Formats: sequence, structure tokens, C-alpha cells
Amino acid sequence: MTEIDFWFSIGSTYTYLSVNRIAEVAKKENLSINWKPFSVRKIMMDMDNIPFTPPSKKVKSDYMWRDIERRAKFYGFEAKVPAPYPLKEFDLANQIAILGMKESWGVDYVTTTYKRWFQEGKEPATEPNLSEILTNLNLNKDEILKNANSEEIKSQYLQNTDNAYKLGVFGSPTFIYKGEVFWGDDRLEDCIKWIRLKSK
Repeated sequence: MTEIDFWFSIGSTYTYLSVNRIAEVAKKENLSINWKPFSVRKIMMDMDNIPFTPPSKKVKSDYMWRDIERRAKFYGFEAKVPAPYPLKEFDLANQIAILGMKESWGVDYVTTTYKRWFQEGKEPATEPNLSEILTNLNLNKDEILKNANSEEIKSQYLQNTDNAYKLGVFGSPTFIYKGEVFWGDDRLEDCIKWIRLKSK
């Protein structure tokens, strides 16, 4: 089965689109998806790129929300925008994702978190949203928070971010197949086309 690395940060708005459809795409195309949480915020700041849209760029911000809303409709699901942004608990949300990927509930956590963020307006990793998500996943919140804030998970988070940077990742979502980098939700299909091309 062909593998694609899916680099993402909870906090990236356009990543909602990919998270909500990647399982279906993977099943259709017989792909194995490696979910890779990292800090796109750190990479963007290291590149002197503002990691979120300031009030002075309202036109751009308005376009982003409308674009996400349109693309969601194209895919057959909804996006209630604007969603809470930027996230107050960005790092915690992604550290929990790191922990979840090491165990077995990471994909469910990320998918649920994004759906509640963009369909119900519930900000990731804040209360009571976080407790509700973890309870629905049959997880103990206190234990999860303790482990997500451990030095091991924080170190893995930084390592993932460093690995992403070295691979040429500068935004979320990014898809990588054998060193080829495809940035943006709309580039998932380009990644698949490239796989087909190289398989001939």
C-alpha cells in the first residue's frame, strides 16, 4: 500500500478540509496515511511569516473564510465560519495529537476536534470542549493532560516540527510522497496524480 505523510497542525484553518476528507480519499485510492502533527506556527515565525491574519488584512481574512466555506460545500460537508481563530491553546491541541498518534486514538481526536471547531464553533483544547471530546473517546482528561505536557511529548512535538522543516514543510496541510512536497488541501489530488505518474 502506498504511503503518504500528512503533515498538519491543529490551528491551521485549511487543514479542516483535509482532515474531514482524507480517510475517504485514502480508502478510494488505497493509500496509507501517516498523520504527522507539528507546529506550523513555529515554522512560520522562524520564516518571518505572520502565522495568522492580522486585522489590517481583513480582506484576506474574509476571503479565507469564504474560500473554506465554498470548498467544504464542494466536498459535501459544512464549515460554519468564521471559526475561533487563532487558537489560544495551539500547542496543547497539537501535543495531545502527538500523544494520540503514539497510542491509538489520535486520528479520532483530530477529526473530532476539527469538526467541533468548524461545525460547532468550539475552540480546540479549551474547556469544556476538550473534556467532552476526551470523554467521548473514553479517555481520562487528567491523565491525557499530564502525558501531553510531559517532556517526552514536548520533545516529540519539537522533533516533528524540526523534521517537517528539514523536509521543506512550511505550511499546513502538507502531503509528502517520497520526498515530493505538496502544500495545501487542494494539492492532495496533485500528490495522488504524482503517485500514479511515478507508478507507470
